[in-house]
Amino acid sequence: MTESREVPGIGFIGIGAMGSRMAQRLLAAGYPLTVYNRTPAKAQPLLAQGAQVAASPQALAASSEIILLSLADDAAVESVFLGRDGFLAAARPGTICVDMSTIAPATSRAIAEAARQNDVAVLDAPVSGSVAQVEAGTLMIFVGGDAATYRRCQPILDQLGTSFYMGPSGAGTTMKLVANALLGAGMQALAEAIVLGEKAGLNRDRLLDVLGQTAVVAPSHKGKLENARHQDYPIAFALRLMYKDFGLILGTARELAVPMPVTAAAQQISAAEYAHGREEDYSAVISLMEALAGAVPQA
Repeated sequence: MTESREVPGIGFIGIGAMGSRMAQRLLAAGYPLTVYNRTPAKAQPLLAQGAQVAASPQALAASSEIILLSLADDAAVESVFLGRDGFLAAARPGTICVDMSTIAPATSRAIAEAARQNDVAVLDAPVSGSVAQVEAGTLMIFVGGDAATYRRCQPILDQLGTSFYMGPSGAGTTMKLVANALLGAGMQALAEAIVLGEKAGLNRDRLLDVLGQTAVVAPSHKGKLENARHQDYPIAFALRLMYKDFGLILGTARELAVPMPVTAAAQQISAAEYAHGREEDYSAVISLMEALAGAVPQA
């Protein structure tokens, strides 16, 4: 295909729930791909699908012209870029890195500046959406960095979803935090609304059915009503990641002197549920609000 000839060497670092599916879509589109993951076993399914597996980020950088990252947090991104085995020292001049992780805008800008000293371009390109969206190729991708670099990478991003160029370095991660502020605070509001209806005596199933029909519940939250109905919170977007993102959102707000009282309250509820130590979806705050209010869901 044309794109694979234009971009002969693509690397992908971070083969988690999202990264593995992004890599699969790129392989299915015909892109030659080299992957690296800190836990090598996670890369094995991609090996069977035709990817090459690198022994280290540096080894991946040596054979890659464009490198995509999908990592958990700022520390992981900084380590992969700048750590002892970080790829930046081995990256060839002219390499492009597309960081699809959700991190602080300040970290995105610092990484981009460090990379620039090595003649490596960095785009911050976090995604909105979860497993279902990445499998369908319908992610929303928010991009910050050099506009010409973005245009060069756009055919790759098109395989994953719809991308939006937001401005210079850090603009993509800023947009992601804006979107996730709505996601997290909106879930807290939904949890409170459900519990209000339950404690007022509304039939729970009917309450959830009608909420699902209203225009006031965001599309991203409507699917979570079934989690509440079944009192089961399988992970689509992990609570631990929402809690991490709340920290990034409020940290950025603090730097900019932006008051966000609703988001701060939502973070505290998220923290209380996260303290239980369970791996669950971020919508599990519904169960915590039910417990706090003494609203016992119907069996």
